[in-house]
Amino acid sequence: MISQVFILSSQGDHLIYKDFRGEAGSDVVNLFYEKVTALTGDQPPVVMRHKDVHFVHVRQGGLYWVATTTADTSPFTIIEFLNRLTALVKDYCGSLSERSVQMNFALIYELLDEVVDYGYIQTTSSDILKNFIQTEAVSSKPFSLFDLSNVGLFGAETQQSKVAPSSAATRPIQSSRDQGGKSEIFVDVIERMLVVIGSNTSLLSLSCSHPSEMRIGLNEEFSIGKSQLRGYGAAVRVDECSFHQAVRLDEFDSLRILRLCPSQGEQTVMQYQLSDDLPSAPPFRLFPTIERDNGGRLLMYMKLRCDLPPKRSVLDPTRLQSFSSELNLSQELSSPDQSAELQPQSRAVVWKIPRFPGGTQLSALFKLEVPGFSSASMLEVGPVSLSFELPKITATGLQIRFLRLSPFQPGPAQRWVRYVTHSDSYTIRI
Repeated sequence: MISQVFILSSQGDHLIYKDFRGEAGSDVVNLFYEKVTALTGDQPPVVMRHKDVHFVHVRQGGLYWVATTTADTSPFTIIEFLNRLTALVKDYCGSLSERSVQMNFALIYELLDEVVDYGYIQTTSSDILKNFIQTEAVSSKPFSLFDLSNVGLFGAETQQSKVAPSSAATRPIQSSRDQGGKSEIFVDVIERMLVVIGSNTSLLSLSCSHPSEMRIGLNEEFSIGKSQLRGYGAAVRVDECSFHQAVRLDEFDSLRILRLCPSQGEQTVMQYQLSDDLPSAPPFRLFPTIERDNGGRLLMYMKLRCDLPPKRSVLDPTRLQSFSSELNLSQELSSPDQSAELQPQSRAVVWKIPRFPGGTQLSALFKLEVPGFSSASMLEVGPVSLSFELPKITATGLQIRFLRLSPFQPGPAQRWVRYVTHSDSYTIRI
C-alpha cells in the first residue's frame, strides 16, 4: 500500500504531492529532503525510514520520485511502480524534467488518480490509460519536422536528407490525436560502456549493453556468442541478448529480423551485452603525470586524447577523482571553453569539456595545496572517471538495416533511427 507520492526538484522544491490515505502529514516531504541531503556520497539509499514511515525513491530526470508507506509492503514493488510512473510521465508529457512537470502538473495529477486508488496500484499501462486521460500535455517547444537545429542526433549517415530534430522522440503520445492518422516510429539504439583501463594503458575489463505488426532488420552479420559468427562483412558479435516478451523470433535465426506489434509509448525491444573484444578501440586514452613540487603541492598534468574519427564529437564532462576534503586548487587548461572545479564533499576535481572533437588532444594542469601531504599520499590519487555521450555511434557496430511496418497500419508512417553510446562507467587508473 502506498500512502503518498510526491516529486521534488534537486533543490527540494515541491512539484507534485498526492496523499492517498492520510496516514502521514505533509511534513514528510521536507523530512525526506533533509534526510537525503544530510547523507554523504552521490548515491543515497533507495529505501529510508523515519519512525513508522518508509521512504522509497528513485532519481530520474534530475528529480526525486518518492513514495511513502506505513505498511509492510515490498520495497521492490514500490521501486518498480516508481520506475513505471516515470515512464508514464515521460510518455504523456514528452520528457522528464522540472520544467515539464511544472507545465503538466494537472496531467500528472490525473495520471495519479487513475493509476493509484486509495494506495492500491491499479494499472500502469499506457494503452489502458489513454482511454481515460483527457488532459492534453503542454510542450515547452512546439514540435516541427522542419526544425533541423539538431540534425546530427537522429538518423544514420545515409539518411541525411530525412533527419528529425532532437525533440522529435520526446513528443507526448497524446499528440498523435492531431496527426490525422499518420503513425511515427522512433528507434533508439543506445549502448552503455563500462570500461576499466589500467595504469599501464591495458584494458582490464569492458562491457557494453543496449536497451514496434513492425519488422526491424539488424546486421546480417549479427552473432550471439563466439561460435555463431556469420555473414561476409565485419562481424557484429555480442555475448548474450534478451528480447521483450512481445517480440517474435521466427525470422531472427535466418534473417536477423525482429517482429512485434508495438503499443504507444516507450518499450525496450532488445537488451544485449558484450564483454571484451570490441571491434574498435576505446574512445579515450589518458596520459597522466602525478608529482610533488618543492613547495609540497600536488601537481597533476593530464593529457586526454580522443581516438574517434575527426568528424565525430563527444559531449559531457570528464571527472578526476582526488583524495582530500581540504584542498586549494589552481589550474591551467588548454582552451578557454573548458572549466574545472574542486568538489571537496566528493573529494574530486571535475574537468568539464563541453565538446571534444575526434582526433584531438586536450590537456590540463592542476595544482593542489594539500595539508599534511606526503609521498605516501600520492597512492591515494585517482582513478579518473569519464562521463560522456557519443552521438551516431555504437561501440559494437550494431545497425538497423530497415524498419518496416505492417501494411495494416493506417496512413503513411515516419521512421527515425538514432544511435547513441553513453558512458555507464569509464574508469582509467593512474
